[in-house]
Amino acid sequence: MLGTDPTIQATTFGALLRRLRQKSGLTQEQLAFEAGLQRNYVSNMELGQYQPTITTLFKIAYALKVAPSAIVLELERELAAASVNKR
Repeated sequence: MLGTDPTIQATTFGALLRRLRQKSGLTQEQLAFEAGLQRNYVSNMELGQYQPTITTLFKIAYALKVAPSAIVLELERELAAASVNKR
């Protein structure tokens, strides 16, 4: 099943978040400020240690100026690709 392992989901989301943040030209501190989060929370998400709630996902998306659905869609694509490569 597509991306059902929570550890893989968390690390894949973290890597995606880092890429999106860097593409936006933001530091962790800037993203955290724009999203109303703590910098260490952003860091822990990027490391795959924490996963965001839906509310936090929306805050992050708006701070990055992308649609929340675009983040979820890209995450789905990356998890699908990872499961194909794993076979």
